[in-house]
Amino acid sequence: MPRISSILLFAMTALPHIPRAQNPAGAAPTPNTSVAPTPNSSVGSPSNSSLAPTSNSSLASPSPTSNYGEIAPIKPNSIQDTSAPPHSHPAAPVPSRPRHLSDTALLDLTEHQTFRYFWDFAHPISGMARERSNTTFGYGNEVVTTGGTGFGVMSIIAATDRKYIGRDTAAKRLLKLVSFLSKADSYHGVFPHWMNGATGRTIPFGRKDDGADLVETSYLMQGLLCARQYFDGANPVEHALRNRINQLWNDIEWDWFTRGGQDVLYWHWSPNNGWAMNFPVHGWNECLIMYVLAASGTRYPVSASVYHNGWASGNFFRNGRTFYGFTLPLGFDYGGPLFFSQYSFLGLDPHGLKDRYADYWLQNTHHTLINHAYCVDNPKKFTGYGADCWGLTACDTYNGYNAYSPTNDAGTIAPTAALAAFPYTPEYSMKALRHYYDDLG
Repeated sequence: MPRISSILLFAMTALPHIPRAQNPAGAAPTPNTSVAPTPNSSVGSPSNSSLAPTSNSSLASPSPTSNYGEIAPIKPNSIQDTSAPPHSHPAAPVPSRPRHLSDTALLDLTEHQTFRYFWDFAHPISGMARERSNTTFGYGNEVVTTGGTGFGVMSIIAATDRKYIGRDTAAKRLLKLVSFLSKADSYHGVFPHWMNGATGRTIPFGRKDDGADLVETSYLMQGLLCARQYFDGANPVEHALRNRINQLWNDIEWDWFTRGGQDVLYWHWSPNNGWAMNFPVHGWNECLIMYVLAASGTRYPVSASVYHNGWASGNFFRNGRTFYGFTLPLGFDYGGPLFFSQYSFLGLDPHGLKDRYADYWLQNTHHTLINHAYCVDNPKKFTGYGADCWGLTACDTYNGYNAYSPTNDAGTIAPTAALAAFPYTPEYSMKALRHYYDDLG
């Protein structure tokens, strides 16, 4: 029996189908196993560059279809009768442990409960997402996380679209959030990884990591830009929400993070420690969205050369080898942790997204299929691995945090890995979800 930890699910299928913003110009875009949690977008109008990933599809991936039927949104009360209205505030409680659910109802229940993590457990003052379970890890009650908040924004959009909460309730919560961010610490328009959810002051992520975090800010902004496109009403709340998001978006000095005009983006900068973290970001990994947004900046964009000579120049960018029968265009052998194919694509729809380097739908699907095939093959013979218990990615486990992959496999399965892969492998992901819910509880 695998070890089970609590899980945080931000499966991509929780996202609604959001129209693309109008773009003025093209731009890139036998030991035991553990089952563990993963810690914790419309892109803006691109600048006039030739940065590659482009697509004529919507920004957020639609729910997939499969041979068990369409994964479509259903109302919470179709799971089981409940006296709580679906638009109540806070979110209407979902009945605990209903049994014999259809696939659609089980997926809806999972999405609803995922949303409630970000809604009910959000910081009461800022509305931002907590960093894991704060007291469990000794962070204190006030620590909130920037990138995780972006994921939470996406869940609120999905919850609104699925009628879990009312549109006005959602818009007001998001306006509260962006009003807080407008006064929070930022550095050249970029937020820290962690901050105090009551005051907005920076909480260091590390001894020298006490300033701007460009990757975390990119995850935040992809969520906020999706919210800007979704909440398009003419009423004062939605109008104010869009204006606040635009102010935050316009203030990000993407070009500052080229560290004096280099053809690469740097992850961190601090007023106390400058560039001491010294982390130029090269691909392939989870940071594609950062480069796409940087090329799309309205006031401080970067040029296409930053993408091609920085992001696409990494030693582990191109691959082209075949694993378990699937060719992998980019990245580490066997693809690396599954979050590489998930985080950036909460806001970027990989359908039809291509550049000179890859077809990103093919890249992400093959990455997922390789990860699944490895877990089914189970070369290290860990107990519990199989077709219904698979997925290696970054997560917390019994002895701390690690970014697991086929080349770094210590026997921990993260439920988020398979569940956030629903758009790529709907049948395999549903098989895993049924096992986690029906068999493991």
